[in-house]
Amino acid sequence: MKKESLWTKLFLVLMVVLAVGLTACQDEGVTNEGTNEPTEESSVESVTLTDKADEEITIEGEVDRIVSVIPSATEIVYAVGAGEQVVGVSEWADYPEEVFEVEETVGDMNLNIEKIVELEPDVVIADLNNADDLEAMRNAGLNVVTLGSQSLEEVYEDIELVGQATGQTEQAGQIVNDMKMQVEEITQAVSEVPEEERKSVWMEVGPELYSGGEGSFLHELITLAGGENIIADQEGWPQVSEEVVIERNPDVIITTYGYYTDDVAESVLQRSGWDSITAVESEEVHDIHNDTVSRPGPRLVDGLEEIASILYPEYVE
Repeated sequence: MKKESLWTKLFLVLMVVLAVGLTACQDEGVTNEGTNEPTEESSVESVTLTDKADEEITIEGEVDRIVSVIPSATEIVYAVGAGEQVVGVSEWADYPEEVFEVEETVGDMNLNIEKIVELEPDVVIADLNNADDLEAMRNAGLNVVTLGSQSLEEVYEDIELVGQATGQTEQAGQIVNDMKMQVEEITQAVSEVPEEERKSVWMEVGPELYSGGEGSFLHELITLAGGENIIADQEGWPQVSEEVVIERNPDVIITTYGYYTDDVAESVLQRSGWDSITAVESEEVHDIHNDTVSRPGPRLVDGLEEIASILYPEYVE
């Protein structure tokens, strides 16, 4: 009887050990075949997306290290809530304030590819304007997500693209919704402006008289704000003559370079031959920051609101 009792106890101990061992194996992701391959539940998640360069990119796992190589992309990365993962930016990155805490810079429009590789990013956020550097980064084995927009609608797409790439889809979607709501509020407000009160606008991005025509952010923002762009018949970012501006006689002049040039409005008001322009006669010369009307990112709607407030302050609060 004693011998039988001893074997019974040993058998029970063996069963407990086997049960514990089996549980441990399951926790480690062992499959039914007894291999060390992870189970479906413990597999690393990945995201596959197609960017604005029509490249398909697959990003494995969480994104912990991001390099953003153009200021507009950097603004989007921070806006969607992925700023803490940024380990490198371009030398021109200056918004938001937190960007100055990033210690590493990777060049300007001429990127330091070797430096970017050294930073070991999980993903690089770039733009079509980075041109040849895009291929160089891909050849270096980097995950490059390329943005590129020339309209508000395309900016929305870029924000959602960055949200996908960084695992911040919910925040990206919220930003896009907020932007659309703000645009709707502004356009609704200026729609109340009578046709005879509509103002023509000359928007000047430099003293050399460059501006935005059809297909530019400037043109879209002026139009959405209820204004009439005096060079709507031109495309892109043309340089025009003084004669064109004088002849087309804008009601309002908006400059975008006061952040690096002193007394811009006064210099415009003092230009020889411009005294016959309605905007100069009525001193309707205003300056806004260039980045809010030219960088394809969330702040474009702030630029839109500022333009609308300049043109129709009685309609836009």
